[in-house]
Amino acid sequence: MTDQLTPNAIGRDVARADGPLKVLGAAPYAYDQPLTDPLYLCTVDATVVRGRVAGVDASAALAMDGVELVLTHENAPELSTEDGELRVLQSPEVHFRGQVVAAVVATTTEVAAAAAGAVVVTYDTEPFAVTAGSDPAGLHAPEKVNAGYPTDTDDGDLDAAVAAAAFTVDEEYTTARTHNNPLEPHTTVATWTGGDLHVFEASQSVFGARRVLAGVFGLDPERVRVTCPYVGGGFGSKGSPHAGAVVTVMAARMLPGRSVKFALTRRQMFRLVGYRPRMTQRVRLAAAPDGTLTGVGVDVVQESARIKEYAEQTAVAARMMYAAPNRRTSHRLALLDIPVPTWMRAPGEAPGMFALETAIDELAARVGIDPIALRVRNEPERDPATGKPFSSRHLVDCLHEGADRFGWYDRDPRPRSRRVNGWLVGYGVAASTYPAYRMPANSAVVRYTADDRYRVEIGASDLGTGAWTALAQIAADALGVPQDSIDLAIGDTRLPRATVAGGSSGTASWGTAIVEAARAFRDKFGRTPEPDDEVFADAPENTAAKDFALHGYGAQFAEVRVHEDTGEIRVPRLYGMFDAGRVINPRTARSQLVGGMTMGLSMALHEDSVMDTALGHTANPDLGEYHIAANADVHEIRADWLGIPDERLNPMGSKGIGEIGITGTAAAIANAAHHATGVRVRELPITLDKFLR
Repeated sequence: MTDQLTPNAIGRDVARADGPLKVLGAAPYAYDQPLTDPLYLCTVDATVVRGRVAGVDASAALAMDGVELVLTHENAPELSTEDGELRVLQSPEVHFRGQVVAAVVATTTEVAAAAAGAVVVTYDTEPFAVTAGSDPAGLHAPEKVNAGYPTDTDDGDLDAAVAAAAFTVDEEYTTARTHNNPLEPHTTVATWTGGDLHVFEASQSVFGARRVLAGVFGLDPERVRVTCPYVGGGFGSKGSPHAGAVVTVMAARMLPGRSVKFALTRRQMFRLVGYRPRMTQRVRLAAAPDGTLTGVGVDVVQESARIKEYAEQTAVAARMMYAAPNRRTSHRLALLDIPVPTWMRAPGEAPGMFALETAIDELAARVGIDPIALRVRNEPERDPATGKPFSSRHLVDCLHEGADRFGWYDRDPRPRSRRVNGWLVGYGVAASTYPAYRMPANSAVVRYTADDRYRVEIGASDLGTGAWTALAQIAADALGVPQDSIDLAIGDTRLPRATVAGGSSGTASWGTAIVEAARAFRDKFGRTPEPDDEVFADAPENTAAKDFALHGYGAQFAEVRVHEDTGEIRVPRLYGMFDAGRVINPRTARSQLVGGMTMGLSMALHEDSVMDTALGHTANPDLGEYHIAANADVHEIRADWLGIPDERLNPMGSKGIGEIGITGTAAAIANAAHHATGVRVRELPITLDKFLR
């Protein structure tokens, strides 16, 4: 077989295979699985921030008809984990407000909720700290940051570069605590049969969920089955099980043979399934008179939970984005009595690129150079962080092509230079980047069934990104058959193993395994297979990662209008041009890129989880007061791509697109707001009061 895919299905604009089921309400999500006589779980959550449970009175709950079980730390099974988030009901200790301190299982959701409300919990409280700077213990340096990157880097002499520079930037940028909030809440349905466990879990990784739950409950992973054919969004929060999944499985273990169902409320999702933590970044840039960077420094201070450390890789993008001989980055944590943070779409790059790209815009203004010209001037020939050559890097093409399509060069570069009917109009640009991951440990099966049909199996998860469609296209292309002859099976640990739908790695990782299996199938059986002929194949090692720096890139452009009298902000236009390799399906790709840009818009203008420092919890834990972007927030939003394949990354030549759309968007909007008003806003979200400071 040739190493090149036969052009057949890849690149075609194909409607979502799962679209009709979802529109008709017939797609079976985790909570929708048909079960016989299920039970329902409702948790009792701590009403104090820090302390100990002094007592639990469950007598009134146990007296209610339909109540099957009340779980507390006194009767809960012992778990085999040291993970502070997953050690549910293992001690009377309370580590944050909203922590699960008991759970009720009953025959209906109404009875379970009423019984949970009847459980009386008393506490011995202790002093707490819920905001950075309020903890006398100070800041903590993690051993590493998310994805295994080193905590700190120091190359050259940044202080000397700043001292000698013709132009400098030395500013602080703050991003708010933000929550993933997928439309489908986190749900778990658990059933024990003998020593075997079957879990329906809203998950971005059925194999990851199996590994975690097997470890927590001391099981052989082969005795745990996790099923999840459809996911109603996740944005990272469903990348691994949380406390709700553990307490559901625990309750089901105490009620063998019965299925226990649990769905978090929207308010619980603000405290039990992770979030992007609040962080402040000090960015220092040093430049020569022509704008050539001589130094880049980013120091990050981020909140994290005392019970479980999470360090976002916020400064990592600054290590590789622009050429500069002197570079220094650091990450520090304020360990607090708060819920555990976790991955949220483009962890690290989303907040990191806001700070870096806003600072680059500030430097361009001080040097007196066009922001695009400044970025082009500092384009590196090799990855500054590793010294490796780039597998492909077309950021400059994205900037130039995007600028032409957006109409960038038609603007007057002076701030406050354009008014339309009382609105100040501005234009902003920012670069985007995200790693091009391809994960190991993926396998696939290709089987010929009959009547020219092929069954393709892989335990992948489609969290709404279009995997049901794109993977079928990849399989059809590799086999050289029509797409409608492919029967795809995903979302179950009974299928060949697959890695997480995260890190924008899904299509590259799973698609490589499918291509490998399809090529092996054709090599073995040719074009005339017999029914039940099949091939199992493992994806080959990603050797390119050893020799090349693998990233995707983009350029974001924004038009912003700020009302001269009120400070109201509007975004009439968002435009993105991306270096995303070969696009598998333009329709689903555009959906992902536009979705990411919309999430970046929401990050820029709305999202802010407000901490009540007196009560120690989120003061706006619902979608009524925690605002997210709506249709009225942007009039025109477009995403295009260069379409240049990168054959080093995977046999499709594709790059991940799930997260790059969010990176850079907030900075482009902030830069446009500065161009409109002359006011530099360095704290997200950009609300009208910030123009008055």
